[in-house]
Amino acid sequence: MYDILELNSKLVAELKEIAKSLKIPKYDRLNKQDLIYTILDHQAINPTPDILKKEKKEEQRAKNQRKKIVVISDVKALAEKRQSQEKLAENKSTEKPKTKAKTKTPAASSKPETKPSEKQADKTPENSKEASTVQPRKRKRIIKPTVDNKTKESAAQGKKSEVETTESKSLDSKKQEVLNEKNKQHIGQAPGKESLKPDKGKPTRYPKPDDTAEEINPVIEELKILEGDNDDIITPEIPEQKSLTEVLVQPADNKAPDQIVVPPAEAPVETERPHREQQQKNHKQRYHDKRKERDENYAEFEGIVTSEGVLEVISDGYGFLRSSDYNYLNSPDDIYVSQSQIKLFGLKTGDTVRGSIRPPRNGEKYFPLVKIEGINGRTVDEIRDRIPFDFLTPLFPEKKFKIIGHAQESMSTRIIDMFTPIGKGQRGLIVAQPKTGKTILLQEIANAIAANHPEAYMIVLLIDERPEEVTDMARHVKAEVISSTFDEPAEKHVRIANIVLEKAKRMVECGHDVVILLDSITRLARAYNTVSPASGKVLSGGVEANALQKPKRFFGAARQIENGGSLTILATALIDTGSKMDEVIFEEFKGTGNMELQLDRRLANKRIWPAIDIVASSTRREELLVRKEFLQRLWILRNHLADMNPIEAMEFLKDKMKFTHSNEEFLISMNS
Repeated sequence: MYDILELNSKLVAELKEIAKSLKIPKYDRLNKQDLIYTILDHQAINPTPDILKKEKKEEQRAKNQRKKIVVISDVKALAEKRQSQEKLAENKSTEKPKTKAKTKTPAASSKPETKPSEKQADKTPENSKEASTVQPRKRKRIIKPTVDNKTKESAAQGKKSEVETTESKSLDSKKQEVLNEKNKQHIGQAPGKESLKPDKGKPTRYPKPDDTAEEINPVIEELKILEGDNDDIITPEIPEQKSLTEVLVQPADNKAPDQIVVPPAEAPVETERPHREQQQKNHKQRYHDKRKERDENYAEFEGIVTSEGVLEVISDGYGFLRSSDYNYLNSPDDIYVSQSQIKLFGLKTGDTVRGSIRPPRNGEKYFPLVKIEGINGRTVDEIRDRIPFDFLTPLFPEKKFKIIGHAQESMSTRIIDMFTPIGKGQRGLIVAQPKTGKTILLQEIANAIAANHPEAYMIVLLIDERPEEVTDMARHVKAEVISSTFDEPAEKHVRIANIVLEKAKRMVECGHDVVILLDSITRLARAYNTVSPASGKVLSGGVEANALQKPKRFFGAARQIENGGSLTILATALIDTGSKMDEVIFEEFKGTGNMELQLDRRLANKRIWPAIDIVASSTRREELLVRKEFLQRLWILRNHLADMNPIEAMEFLKDKMKFTHSNEEFLISMNS
């Protein structure tokens, strides 16, 4: 059995486990408070066997109490009847030797006289003779506690009426005869020591418990003899001496004869409200009082803390702001965004929302978003009228990323800037064999863009890479690093890639320049192939026919947007890995990019860095990115290098460029 205090102290997950064990339907849709009251109601409707057993015992105890009350009332009636018979015998015995009684017991005249009842007048002559032979003695009266101001006459009349009522309810003839015989024997026994002379004018009402037991026990024995082993009659409990002496204390100077006061029979207790309903009501009252007190002492922290995250809209309509610290996956830092807020501000998956939050209240699990301060670096009014990414006009890259002239400039960035310039909105593919230095090359490009173009938002997305490379990239690159290592499942690769792409699209819609460095698109395509459902159409290498559509959609999102905004994607593609699947994936992406940078394994084997195949690397429409005077010299240089193999061309360039400080100086120093 659980009470409300114990349930309030438990978590929602523990309450759901309890509800599951109790087989409560639809408990997943309930919040904490509803779960608590549902569990309490279920316990009340379906009590445990222990509770049923306890209630049965209480019911049996109440039934036994009612039986005891009935039996005690019958015993008292019999005791009163027997007393009336004894009084009649005393009166008849005292009429004849009246003179002797006066001489021997002068205090007897002060004894109050009582009227004989009709039952005493009907006694047979035999009983009267036997009673006359017995010496007169003072009998102790059994009276009920009544109001002290009653007169003797009213007491006698009340006693007479009681005898008449009990007479109508008396036992059968056999019981009556046995009782009469016992009464005769009891009258014949003269308790000389017990008779005391009462003081005149000092009537006492304080009984002795032992005398009560002496008067009631004979009647109980007769009931046992008459009824046998009848279960309906239960032996009444004799009042203990301690309870009576505590209530009725005999004064020390009172020498009057003792009078036994029989307490009135208690009325049967009315049936109370079921225990579980009363307990549930008390629990609810305590809960409301506690909640009211907590609300009064509640300190409002709403709007103090400001947080930011990337929105992921759930299918039910509400969403969560995911943190980049957890790679945009479920985490304790998630912030709840209501469905009304999403509809009001026109939010989509991938929006970077910044706003104030408040602590979760009772029954809430997440920090809810209270007020939105900005979306994707823009105000709320600007976001409401934005154009979706799919309807924006794509253009060729026209603005060039400057990746030279910074503190960490290297020979690799100078060669890339000269032969394969990168523009804003470039869709570049770095074709590389294993162990050719593609990850280091991406790292140098990222640092160059971060140093020269702080307005561009850069994301490094590492899919299916080694964990140590992730750590190295996060420590040496000034960019947001999102990763999913090779020991993670393919579903995680796909989910992270999708939310990164959606975030980049939302930022481009707001006019930002975004750069995504993806390593590698081949492994991302493998992950999409793993999670795609089987269609029955399989290409060579085990690639599903529809598996490459989503990675193509990812890579094809790179574009220059008319009137501001661009999405640049530089992705690496693996070749010569010995896998037929990698060859098929590369062939699918081969003609989709507008910039291609090829690395050669032979250069890497000779430890010539960068291991770039200059002749095979180029950028489409490079005339839009390079000035005309430098473009003419580049064409001349390419014609000169075309007859060389990759090793000779790279060695020639490194020997000539190491004596110059910039590419412009190198091109100007060339012989025309």
